[in-house]
Amino acid sequence: ELQRDEEEAATLDIPRRPLAAPTSGEDLALSMRHPFYDVARHGILQVAGEDHFGRRVITFSCCRLPPSHELNHKQLLEYLKYMLDQYVENDYTLIYFHYGLNSWNKPSLGWLQSAYKEFDRKYKKNLKALYVVHPTNFIKVLWSIFKPLISHKFGKKITYFNYLSDLREHLKYDQLIIPPEVVRYDEKLRDLHRGKAPPPAKTPPPRPPLPTQQFGVSLQYLKDKNKGELIPPVLRLTVTYLREKGLRTEGLFRRSASMLTVREIQRLYNQGKPVNFDDYGDIHLPAVILKTFLRELPQPLLTFEAYEQVLGITSK
Repeated sequence: ELQRDEEEAATLDIPRRPLAAPTSGEDLALSMRHPFYDVARHGILQVAGEDHFGRRVITFSCCRLPPSHELNHKQLLEYLKYMLDQYVENDYTLIYFHYGLNSWNKPSLGWLQSAYKEFDRKYKKNLKALYVVHPTNFIKVLWSIFKPLISHKFGKKITYFNYLSDLREHLKYDQLIIPPEVVRYDEKLRDLHRGKAPPPAKTPPPRPPLPTQQFGVSLQYLKDKNKGELIPPVLRLTVTYLREKGLRTEGLFRRSASMLTVREIQRLYNQGKPVNFDDYGDIHLPAVILKTFLRELPQPLLTFEAYEQVLGITSK
């Protein structure tokens, strides 16, 4: 079935790339010294945008998988867990772009089975939707093989989409990072059914951050825009509030909060508007906002440059 899928894709005249690489403008957020850099550099996993419920969206692109002999699949699994660990405390959505999986880059069935077992309840509990884009007969065969292992509750979270446009009903499509190969394949599929020449692919330029932006921008940007203040306002205000009212709260920094409320507060901060946590009546909310702020920093607080030096302190 996989060979048949490849043959059908070949009839659409989609060039097969020897090595998938991320386009410019995508932030891999890992330095060359990071233990997962060798996997991350391919751009297989991307975090971008949110769905209509305010849940974080994570994408997995098969066309970015290099040939199997060039990728340590055990390390790939550890990298997937490392990335998901940053988001699984809150509700999230996964998008699986199936186009590009073929006989020379596919993981083994044993790897898929071990991967499903490795992603225990911690990962499955807050996964609210898994969207499979461009499913083929091979996907149906895989499903029949793994159906006895997959719980009914998890199976209800899986939705198949034949075209990229189907995603618009469920999430903010313009925020997604979709590989150009997948976009071209989608256009060819539509052309096959419409009988029209596909329009040239156009990628809109990335939008610059607001002058008052607080989330998802660098510490240097915050310092420059906050008149040289060294501590970002989000960090200062949330820590001050938690010190005054939250230190006796059990489970602080472990409980989640409403993602819609979190997005609302992020929007207020990004627009430079004041936030009064007393209005929300949830002491866990500022803790979630603080963790969200740290997670969305393009660079860690310790910085990549100082990482090795700070790590060396532990040996003293």
